[in-house]
Amino acid sequence: MRALIWIIALFAVAAGLAMFAGANEGYVLVVLPPWRLQASLNLTVVALVVGFFLLYFLMRLVSRTLDLPGRVGAYRSRRRQEKAARSARESLRALFEGRFADAGKQARIAYGAGDAGVEAALLAARAAHAQRDDRAYREWIDKAMSAEGGRTAALLTEAELATAEGAWDAAEEALATLRKGDHSSVAANRLQLDLARARGDWKAVPDLVRQLLANKAIGAEEGRALVRAAHLATLESMVDQPEPLADYWRKLGKPDHADRELVFQALPILAKGGKGAVARKDVERLLDGEWDSALARRYALCSGEGEEARDALSRSEKWLNRQPDDPGLLFALGKQCMVAQIWGKAQSYLERSLALDARAETHLALGQLFEATEHPAEAKAHFARAAQLALEA
Repeated sequence: MRALIWIIALFAVAAGLAMFAGANEGYVLVVLPPWRLQASLNLTVVALVVGFFLLYFLMRLVSRTLDLPGRVGAYRSRRRQEKAARSARESLRALFEGRFADAGKQARIAYGAGDAGVEAALLAARAAHAQRDDRAYREWIDKAMSAEGGRTAALLTEAELATAEGAWDAAEEALATLRKGDHSSVAANRLQLDLARARGDWKAVPDLVRQLLANKAIGAEEGRALVRAAHLATLESMVDQPEPLADYWRKLGKPDHADRELVFQALPILAKGGKGAVARKDVERLLDGEWDSALARRYALCSGEGEEARDALSRSEKWLNRQPDDPGLLFALGKQCMVAQIWGKAQSYLERSLALDARAETHLALGQLFEATEHPAEAKAHFARAAQLALEA
């Protein structure tokens, strides 16, 4: 319908122009002595319009002719870019499919095209690394490093591949170079975390985990487990330094002191270093909040000495009123009474715990108790039973 309207309109305009031209008797006189040129107005208008369009098309033709070398160059450049992109895609797919030789070949083609230099060089480097071609790998990494805008990507790739094969020094060197350039990214932090764990640099792990959590790069549970493992490893390394050990525990954040699993696993380490008492308040707070028989069993490890030990024993007896048949609490009470040399109560608590939950450590504690009270036969029997249960576990 729209086309029909346009056709009708064009015919109407044509008819109007024809009627106007037929009624128009004007003329144009051009005088250029000694010549005179006279033409009708209609012919002059038509000649001007035709001349305008001829001049326009002539100028367009000249312009396109002059632009031809540039257009040819642009066409060739576009074809080169398309070839580079196609080769880069083929290289990436081959790399994912494990066809490393093909990946390297396509990456070299893409690099030769010149428009995907950094990406192609890094693909070629990964392919060479997968083929254990160290010379080619080094060559391509250097090419990526020297390309414009490729330094960061090349260093990250180098750090990643070095970490994957356990070349910790090379990975640290690449990451250190990135840090000097004030580069910070999720990928760099992940690699730094892997490197810290591999090299046993546990003190660096919590900060790295916090950065990854802030960027939502790891889950909360994974982050908590990593921080917990780092703290436990650090505590273990300081077990022969009592004061630094205690200071480290005190300086942990609130989330760490509220981590039930961390407190549970840290108690034996702290006790081994003679500083179990620094975790006593944490244990009490956790048990008051939610009862945990396994944690209560280790309460004796943080009871301390002297007045602290008496306070801890009093706290355990109060808990016993609420948890009269808890084997873990009864075991802790037995151990506390042994430290206080209240032998009768200690034996009673330990035997009650043993009746509820027969464990090797309970037999061992009873063996130590009978040995201390000079009952060698009973001590020997409990030691033997403890050894048997330990072997069966």
